[in-house]
Amino acid sequence: MSNEQQWDLVIKPKTGWFDIHLGELWRYRDLIGMFVKRDFVTMYKQTILGPLWFIIQPLFTTLVFTIIFGKVAKIPTDGIPPFLFYLSGNVAWGYFATCLGRTSDTFNSNAGIFGKVYFPRLTVPLSSVISGLLQFSIQLFLFLGFYFYFMLKGTPLLPKFWIVALPVLLLQMALLGFGMGVLVSSMTTKYKDLRFAMGFVIQLWMYATPIVYPLTLVPDWLRPWYVLNPMVSVVECFRYAFLGSGAIEWRYVASGWLVTLLILFTGIILFSRIEKTFMDTV
Repeated sequence: MSNEQQWDLVIKPKTGWFDIHLGELWRYRDLIGMFVKRDFVTMYKQTILGPLWFIIQPLFTTLVFTIIFGKVAKIPTDGIPPFLFYLSGNVAWGYFATCLGRTSDTFNSNAGIFGKVYFPRLTVPLSSVISGLLQFSIQLFLFLGFYFYFMLKGTPLLPKFWIVALPVLLLQMALLGFGMGVLVSSMTTKYKDLRFAMGFVIQLWMYATPIVYPLTLVPDWLRPWYVLNPMVSVVECFRYAFLGSGAIEWRYVASGWLVTLLILFTGIILFSRIEKTFMDTV
């Protein structure tokens, strides 16, 4: 073979824990776009209401929370109308839960594709994170509709400059959901029970996040450990930005980002390691 011949793509086995080529994701951006379209079409192709489920789900969940936690349990909401308080938490939580739920089953749900052709495996969970943006956008507009409705009724809402940080909060939720999802997905190739436990874990995680109660109800002695949950700072920042309520501090934000990046790094490393041999275990 002539030494002058140049290959467009060279596929080599990965030999180390840190042998990761994230630059490939950009080269395969068209494939990511196809996966995004596939995720959306296959999920709602045979449904009657289609994307309306993006509105129905948080709306009914918020109504249940308002009745159970607001009217029956009478949990305080820091002076914010309970419906708006719970809706803001559901919108912020919904995108993360979607990212985590979809990416956590990457290896098992795509084993047929992975076993036939080469492409960067991280394109699949990344496409799930991107496709979830449509859901978040629709639910955000739903929240803004009720937000302006309550403002017109004279509810004293105090939006803060933190609203401009919404893309940063969205990025953190995406990175956290992506990192935790690929971490769990890597572990499910060997421990199948995790697939059945994920719904339960996501539910417990939600109650460990200030969705149905404000952060101010968490005891001071517990709060330094409680805020290690990265979604605590995300939800509180979201509420503080739009509603003007919350007990957020810079150290909470910093600890949340630190844990998020740690989970992301660990997830990518483990995912890259497992993808070499996952066909033997899936």
